Amino acid sequence: MSARLSVRLARLLNMVPFFLANPGLSAAEAAQELGVSTTTLMTDLNQLWMCGLPGYGPGDLIDLSFSEESIEVTFSAGIDRPLRLTSTEATALLVALRSLTSMAGMVDPSAAQSAIAKIEDAAGSAAANVPRSSTSDSDANTAMGPVAAAVRAALRNQHALELTYYSASRDAVSERIVDPIRTVLIDDHTYVQAWCRRAEGVRLFRFDRIDRAVELAEPSRPPHDVPQDDSFEIFNDDPTLPQARLRIAPGYAWVMDYYPMTQVGADDDGSIVVTMRFATQAWMTRLTLGFGESIEVL
Repeated sequence: MSARLSVRLARLLNMVPFFLANPGLSAAEAAQELGVSTTTLMTDLNQLWMCGLPGYGPGDLIDLSFSEESIEVTFSAGIDRPLRLTSTEATALLVALRSLTSMAGMVDPSAAQSAIAKIEDAAGSAAANVPRSSTSDSDANTAMGPVAAAVRAALRNQHALELTYYSASRDAVSERIVDPIRTVLIDDHTYVQAWCRRAEGVRLFRFDRIDRAVELAEPSRPPHDVPQDDSFEIFNDDPTLPQARLRIAPGYAWVMDYYPMTQVGADDDGSIVVTMRFATQAWMTRLTLGFGESIEVL
């Protein structure tokens, strides 16, 4: 079986338990969660309709009720449990999760630790060989501290933030009201990308330089025409920087929310092709190795 068919088979087998656990999702929501296009999702659902138990008659085949607005499984044909992770998949997930827990604001640390514990329990001996994170105590405190929690809450609730921020370039501390857009990871440092009302522009605020962060009750309201994909002050799509062409595996489209990537194509298996500017080859090497087989350099 080709790698592409193998990936699709695994996705099809996991879709039934996924929709059993999440009934009523719209096609757009489900496609985003599964890391595929809505066209690919609908093709997969039509394929599932023709799968089931021997006999292949009424009551034997998987039965679904689906449209653009809602998807539900009415008969699972016994496929009601997700596939077990392979040792390679478990290792990749553990490495990624352990790295993310040390990066301020990227994930909810308690949720990530819970996921790590479940994967370790399911993976058994395979998990024992996964190297532990070398995160320092200060990095861990930043990742789980009140600043990271406030930024995550503001992003989740779409609220503005009040920051007390130290600017290394000016060697000064200032108070700012910002409208957070997203968190990004650049060269092992986590930033919140936000519209700064004082500067009237998009700025990157490094987490370990935020002395205080308070979620405000007022809604976040960055201008609608903010160029989110081109506002990274460190990269800014500088044509003098080298550019990498990458293939991102199905289910990992969320990576584009954390790195300055531009989608340039998509494959039938749900993977996407992107380009990304980078400052040094060493940084790009660390990034791609950290994602294992989920990111391929083309």
